[in-house]
Amino acid sequence: MLSREEVLDIFRRTGVLWEGHFALTSGLHSGRYLQCARVQQFPEENTLLCHELAARFKDRGITTVIGPAIGAIIMAYEMARQLGARCLFTERENGVMTLRRSFTLEPGEKVLVVEDVITTGGSVREVIEVVKQHGAVPVGVGVLVDRSGGRADVGAPVEPLITFDIETYQPGDCPLCRQGVPVVKPGSRQLKP
Repeated sequence: MLSREEVLDIFRRTGVLWEGHFALTSGLHSGRYLQCARVQQFPEENTLLCHELAARFKDRGITTVIGPAIGAIIMAYEMARQLGARCLFTERENGVMTLRRSFTLEPGEKVLVVEDVITTGGSVREVIEVVKQHGAVPVGVGVLVDRSGGRADVGAPVEPLITFDIETYQPGDCPLCRQGVPVVKPGSRQLKP
């Protein structure tokens, strides 16, 4: 098993943890940002992290792993490989999370939802809703980083590889904004003005 320090070491070596002033996908602001896509560019490290996380789900009868595009596609693939399952991903169509590309889920199918980082859990909740709409069963959620400190309620049990409690702020109450620190939008989705 990887220790917290070993996971942090991988994150440091691969440039996952950033310091500054960030506008998160959730619309909140933060002085720290976790860009887990950076670890996914290194197959050896990504495989190691996913192997550790997949071990927590080995005996749950999972047949499909699904994650939201684009950030969780590589992770979903590796988790599915580790679990001997198939891999799907959801996409937004007209702003709504959905299955596309002729992907299907069967009623009763046991599905693991994966995500690289959870802040508020919004994207994961949307993926879980897609799974349920198809009659499949969301067995759990595997996440590399829970940056909510365990507070995000996604409607299914969450297994994080590592948990951070990183302070976030509403834009109108952000001390970094008040200090005039330039804000960066590093996420995969553009925020609404």
